[in-house]
Amino acid sequence: MSKILLLEDDPNLSQTLLRYLKFNDFEVDWVKNGEEALDFTYENRYDLYLFDINVPLINGIDLLKELRDAHDLTPTIIISALIDIESVTKGFMAGADDYLKKPFDPEELLIRIKAKVQQLKPILKVGNLELNFQEEMIKKNGERVYLTSIQYNILKLLLQNYPNPAKKESLLELTNNGSEGALRVQINKLKSTFDINIKSIRGVGYTLLTNS
Repeated sequence: MSKILLLEDDPNLSQTLLRYLKFNDFEVDWVKNGEEALDFTYENRYDLYLFDINVPLINGIDLLKELRDAHDLTPTIIISALIDIESVTKGFMAGADDYLKKPFDPEELLIRIKAKVQQLKPILKVGNLELNFQEEMIKKNGERVYLTSIQYNILKLLLQNYPNPAKKESLLELTNNGSEGALRVQINKLKSTFDINIKSIRGVGYTLLTNS
């Protein structure tokens, strides 16, 4: 289970994120000010930091600068209502890996978190399938299966979202023409190639099912 440090002084947003991230199998420590966050980084090891900027005592950017100066390279996503280019630039210059502007969809945040965490864990295993991010290949029962780039990207998204469904809109963007018919063709090819069950969730998208 990946561990996240959340620095956010808005209790309503924090409780929403805590519930959502814990539901998606992340362990989360929540702090409300920069000094408390700094203490937590000394006492614990995290896979990812999630920092707001405008928080009491030490703001998120100054905190991140201090951590980077101390050679703490933990991946960091800034979440902030500051949407001007100057603030975004300061965030990245301080060492942020990503910047998400409020308000945001928790699912979008989850996608970004998974992308950062998976960079630390270059191999994702689901059932008898193995996704190697560095080599951009997928194996079944230890043997590589050769796919088109479209098929690879669709299956990659399904694996990244497992056990939750991948949104249909996101999957459609991976096809050549963005049509539902083209997506169904690719899904059926994946089901045949891997002998896997990919289920359509009405109004949502597709999900990968496995008993392994």
